[in-house]
Amino acid sequence: MSRAAQLQKLADASYIDPAIFELRPDYRAVLLVVDGLVPGASNEASETLLQKAEASARAALNEQKVESLPHVAAWRAAYQGFGAKPNRTRNSLEALLRRAVTGLPRVNRLTDIYNAISVLHQIPLGGEDLSKYSGPPRLIRATGEEPFDTASNGETVIEHPEPGEVIWCDDEGVTCRRWNWRQGRRTQLQDETTTALFILDALDPVTTDALQAAAEELATHLSGLGPDITITDHLITKTTLT
Repeated sequence: MSRAAQLQKLADASYIDPAIFELRPDYRAVLLVVDGLVPGASNEASETLLQKAEASARAALNEQKVESLPHVAAWRAAYQGFGAKPNRTRNSLEALLRRAVTGLPRVNRLTDIYNAISVLHQIPLGGEDLSKYSGPPRLIRATGEEPFDTASNGETVIEHPEPGEVIWCDDEGVTCRRWNWRQGRRTQLQDETTTALFILDALDPVTTDALQAAAEELATHLSGLGPDITITDHLITKTTLT
């Protein structure tokens, strides 16, 4: 089996529990698997994209508060639906938009690109090192027993999600808590990452076409990060599970 076929098989094996669609029937996700990445520091291209995203955020927030932006408001409501407090645990989109006003972080060209696409398209977008995964990614409601590796005061600690919390996980434990709030350390992107998984999330009023357009733009920028890039994607909606 070719490398591309292996990656497509992994993407296709990703799973969203029907309980998620009971909570939010309008939820959709695109999973983008990218192989052959050549690690590199932030560069002129990623800087230009970040500046474009920052200008986009400032323009949007000149019109209304961040929590009133339609997709941010939808995610705040989704968080409340499983018992999270959106003022305390902000989804990744809201957190980035708030930072964009004064300046997005410059990390490396891979992270810079996906942060910029998240802000430009106003969708939550997470990036993971797929080589650190054990089994396919799954979105479920937690039992509360799943381990989540994080840090506190500079020390590694293992936490557990609240029962019923929406989490991304694999066979070893939680990879991202509260849907798209905080990623675990085990699978986080590193400077040496060569195979990555990107998860793009959408709720109404973002359309499936708009979600796929964001995935396509992300893929376009990532395709320039190496001479032998392979990209596969998988769209999951409520109807794809029926």
